[in-house]
Amino acid sequence: MKRITVSSLTKSFPDEVAVDHVTLEVNPGEFFVIVGPTGCGKTTFLKLVAGLIKQDEGNIYFDGENVNDISPARRRVRMIFENNALYPHLKVHDDRGYSNLNFPLKIQKYGVGLIKKKVMEVVHRLGIPAKLFNRKPGELSEGQKQQVALGRALTVPPEVILFDEPLRDLDPQTREESRKEVMRAHRDYDATSLYVTHDLAEGFSLGDRVAIMKEGKFVQVGTPEEILQEPATAFVRSFTESYQSVYREAFLE
Repeated sequence: MKRITVSSLTKSFPDEVAVDHVTLEVNPGEFFVIVGPTGCGKTTFLKLVAGLIKQDEGNIYFDGENVNDISPARRRVRMIFENNALYPHLKVHDDRGYSNLNFPLKIQKYGVGLIKKKVMEVVHRLGIPAKLFNRKPGELSEGQKQQVALGRALTVPPEVILFDEPLRDLDPQTREESRKEVMRAHRDYDATSLYVTHDLAEGFSLGDRVAIMKEGKFVQVGTPEEILQEPATAFVRSFTESYQSVYREAFLE
């Protein structure tokens, strides 16, 4: 697990400043959640941490090491996207060729025996049924797709896991089951996790700490209890208002 530190991180696009001089420290092994409305910069922030896009200003550190110029693969980061990003032409798993589960291992040239061992470890840990192996993504439910996407991300054990609204399109029952899988993966792999969602209820139920994001800035960072007890701005107060009664009962009593 890694300590993630960002300092004055900034990313602009032609029509907006998506991330605006953000500074943040995420503790090793922490499950840190970023919550905010659509378009506030949450996904852009994750992509910057992953190295998928380059910041305009600022620095990113893992355990004190500046990773600005380090490739995503060398950062030991795995990102799980809202749309699963599975390969539609590949099966869930295939011992003889490329598949969704073994793809990260194949491209890193792991041996056949080690690939099978690591895939089976993930399969058993996440409870992916063998009956899904011969199916392609188009033949899976949304919950099954998310399970396979999580499995693929974990075949090469990451030190940092980034979740970009992975449960957004799931039905309530599947979402609850998938939350448990997400938390189990976080604990089992002893990783530092950053999780993005627009759903405050989800963020409060998962996060050790939560950052409320608005227009490219973190307007408050704290535990769910701290944010509910002492909202730092009128925006935070308004954003959390509909959850106050439920979460005061859940967290504060």
